[in-house]
Amino acid sequence: MKLGYFTMPMHPAHRIWEETLREDRETVILADKLGFHDAFIGEHLTDVHENITNSMIFLSSLVGETKTIKLATGTSNLSQLHPVLVAANAAMLDHMSGGRMILGVSAGALSTDAEALGILDEDRNQLFQESIDVILRIWEGEPPYDIDLPNNRFKVSTRRTYDLGIGVGRLPKPLQAPRPEIVGTVLAPFSKGVIQMGKRDFHPLSANFLLSKWVKTHWPNYVQGKKDVGQVADPADWRVARTIFVADDEATARAYGRDDARSPYRFYYEQISKKLRRSKRLFVLKNDKDQPDEEVTYDYIMDNLMICGTVNSVVDQILALHEEIGDFGEIVYAGMDWTDPVLSKRSMELMAHEVMPRVNAALAPGRSLRNAG
Repeated sequence: MKLGYFTMPMHPAHRIWEETLREDRETVILADKLGFHDAFIGEHLTDVHENITNSMIFLSSLVGETKTIKLATGTSNLSQLHPVLVAANAAMLDHMSGGRMILGVSAGALSTDAEALGILDEDRNQLFQESIDVILRIWEGEPPYDIDLPNNRFKVSTRRTYDLGIGVGRLPKPLQAPRPEIVGTVLAPFSKGVIQMGKRDFHPLSANFLLSKWVKTHWPNYVQGKKDVGQVADPADWRVARTIFVADDEATARAYGRDDARSPYRFYYEQISKKLRRSKRLFVLKNDKDQPDEEVTYDYIMDNLMICGTVNSVVDQILALHEEIGDFGEIVYAGMDWTDPVLSKRSMELMAHEVMPRVNAALAPGRSLRNAG
């Protein structure tokens, strides 16, 4: 099982933007030094707490500061940009990083972003579908392209102006052939979008604020998508994000990871629950759709979504998760504000150097991957 990193990111509004951007960069640099496999970075335009506005710009600043970690958009919000821009910029980042780029994609869920861009009343899921289709056609094609797909608003051509003799009219291709890995973040229980991911060889990343019982529903749909195109699903392609804090002692783990009023994990889930309530998506935190909203308390959320404790305790909790949902290829560590930088860094170190070796040692003997067919 690989270890990855994902951050939305989320910081208290009073913090200075320059400082949080520097901190977010330091976190990815540390993850690289600790051997994390990849780092997914989220983006929003109008959120004072989640204040990375463009994940590709942010990731480009890390190319020279990192060596092996894969740099992933988490996600590029495809409803918000013309697909030519996404395809060209992702291709450049792939070359800049020496082929370490992963394209994480989604429609873009924040309504205030959509309103600011004048697309609040648009079907952003439809925009997403149209955009990804065109991005793939661009990477597969050659000039003058002439991309005009049925029921797709994005038409791409350079036929009227291209001149390959002087080098104009050609869009760049990624370094990785035929394309970088494409990852979609999955939030909804029983998500039908995961079936489409399987069909198109995109890889699912199950969100950290989704109950494990709902995370479990993603895999059968991915298997179905693969079956539909005559392929067998590989659990190595499934990423599962969880909210994790590891400490040297239980008292510290309990305080910083949950109980202290200044806990970044408390701040994170208070913000998440408010946003889910506002967008009428609180169901992702519920055991069933009829559960009353008032039962979704802070303690309830932490009991169901937080992996917290010493090394041995966290190992046990990850193994219990694995037992519940089955095999998956990567556990993705959710990044938080560094309220206490020492404790935050120590958690990542313990996760990489102590937790994951023990998890993998426990899984190795006689390990049998689920029957994906």
